[in-house]
This record gives sequence, structure tokens and C-alpha cells, in this order.
Amino acid sequence: MTSPSPSSPPKLDVRNLDVGFQSGHTLIPAVRGVSFQLSREKVAIVGESGSGKSTVGRSLLKLHPRSAHIRADTLSFGGIDLLAADERTMRGIRGRRMSMIMQDPKYSLNPVMRVGDQIAEAYLAHHKASKHEARDRALAMLESVRIREPQRVYAQYPHEVSGGMGQRIMIAMMLIQEPEIVIADEPTSALDVSVRQQVLSVLDELVGARGLGLLFISHDLNLVRHFCDRVLVMYAGRIVESIAAADLQHAEHPYTRGLLDALPSLDRRRDTLPVLQRDAAWLTA
Repeated sequence: MTSPSPSSPPKLDVRNLDVGFQSGHTLIPAVRGVSFQLSREKVAIVGESGSGKSTVGRSLLKLHPRSAHIRADTLSFGGIDLLAADERTMRGIRGRRMSMIMQDPKYSLNPVMRVGDQIAEAYLAHHKASKHEARDRALAMLESVRIREPQRVYAQYPHEVSGGMGQRIMIAMMLIQEPEIVIADEPTSALDVSVRQQVLSVLDELVGARGLGLLFISHDLNLVRHFCDRVLVMYAGRIVESIAAADLQHAEHPYTRGLLDALPSLDRRRDTLPVLQRDAAWLTA
């Protein structure tokens, strides 16, 4: 797996990010005081469902509905203040400079459009090129994500491809723009183990070759400890621990320890897995 360059300046700077959603007269907090930087490395955000992982990722691209309230001391990408950026600026960033790979391709791909045309369309959205050139770029991108017979796959519809191939198509669509940052929102959760490893290998190869920053959202601790460089652990909208992925087994926060202890093991048989005990102090400590 690739390693970050220690001299790489941060592509993304997030400081004290708060996200809340308006429900009637009540503002419900979803993310509180999140801070991190991302350069040419693979950073994972892990935690239980509802901990705020995807909310952070979508905030970077301002993909939340109007009911969302986003505040931060700093929310900067390549010198651009994302909080102050208007919609026109964000359209130039989304896809072109910062891409997001969604969780399940069958919900993200257009079911009535050939997959190759969708990849070509993504390229044409940000480049002045002919349809023939866009098709050639899409075919090359399909080949780069290790899809055999790219011309045949180009002409297929989303329902005609497998889950693993669909996820590779999504990766191709997001990376054809050659972005600087990729946000991957649980891109392998719907795949079986063997296909998952193939998709991760493709993603790792492309990230390393292009010098991208990867924000990898996941709930799989075993996966991120081998795939990523750093791990941010979220609980109830807050980052409670930041640790090198290789040192994850030495995590100190009781929430991280609880998540690790709840993982089943082939080497250590247990009749029941421990239930995670939560502490109200984690919300403010």
C-alpha cells in the first residue's frame, strides 16, 4: 500500500466543523468540532452508523439539503474557502477537483443510460472535448480499473454488470476527471471479500499513481488498518481519537477499544461478543 509524503502540504484543512439539521424550531447537531487535514495520503473515518462519517464527507462538497447548517473555523480546499464558495464555484470543484464515490453503484448509476456514456458524460461536464475523445478517455479509464473487454462493458446498462464491476465503473467515473481528493463513502460494503480486495487494490493503485488524497469512510476496522495511513474515530458526531492505522491495535480511547473488542476473531473463539459500554463524558471530553 502507498504511504503519504511527509513533505506534502495539506490539500484539505478542516477546523472545528459543526453540522446541524433544522427540524421545526430545533437544530439537531450531527457533527461537532471535527478537525483534520488531508494531503497525499489515505485517511479513514470510522465509527458506528449515525456517528457522522458521511455527513462530514458530504459537507466538503456542500451536498446537504437547505436544512443543513454548516459552520467551521476553517473549511479550506486548495486555498478556496468552501464555506464562502458560491454554487458556481462548487460546480467547478465537484467531480473536477474533488470526487465522491458513493456506497452502492446500483443507486448511483443512471439505470437507463449505458455505463460508458455515463463515464464519458462526467468527462464532458468539465472538459471541452468531442464525444469521440470522451469515449476514448472512458474506454481507457475502464481499462485502468482492470475491466476486461472495456468496449463490451462500455455498452452495457447498470443492471447488466455485477456489484464489483459496478463499483469499478463508479471509480472510473470519479477518477476520469483526475481530481485532487477522492471521498469514498463505504465503497466496498456491498461486496463480498474477494471482490472487495480487488476493488481496494484498484483504488490503492490509482490513488498512489496519481498522488491523490483519499478520505475513506468505513465501519470496517480490519479493512482500514491495512488499507489506510491514518484513522479518525468518530463517536456521536465528534472525533474521539486520531491514530496511525498501523497502530490501531494500540488505540487508547475506550470507544475505539470497545469497537476493536467487539470484532469477531478466527483465532480467539468467544461465545458472545462484548457489548460496547458508552460514557456520557465522551460527548464533551
